[in-house]
Amino acid sequence: MDDLQEFARQVFAAQAFSQFLGALLTHAGPGTAEIRLPITDPLKQQHGFVHGGVLSYLADNSITFAGGLALGGNALTSEYKINYLKPAVGSLLIARAQAKGVGKRQAICQCEIFAVQDGEEKLCAIALGTVVTAAA
Repeated sequence: MDDLQEFARQVFAAQAFSQFLGALLTHAGPGTAEIRLPITDPLKQQHGFVHGGVLSYLADNSITFAGGLALGGNALTSEYKINYLKPAVGSLLIARAQAKGVGKRQAICQCEIFAVQDGEEKLCAIALGTVVTAAA
């Protein structure tokens, strides 16, 4: 388990875009992942809500980590779908992903994204995606 977590930490640390945004991989386990992202003004759109592209990044990345760890190594998102449920406002975003079905070469994963406002988590998006093993 420690090797898997260290692998996940190394992969996340190598993601320049994740570092640019200020995202943190706060949990990684076989088939699960959690990514947190503080909400800052540059991540918001014109109405003051977190931009949908930011939520999409969180869904994509957490799904890939959950699926990749379930598959035992390097993986890529093959596809995903996201439903925006309500505007994301607050101080923090939390994306929690879990592999729901794992085969030899692919994993089907679900992600729930929460916005934390005044200490309360509010579900703002749900995504479902397919992760495949990365070809060498």
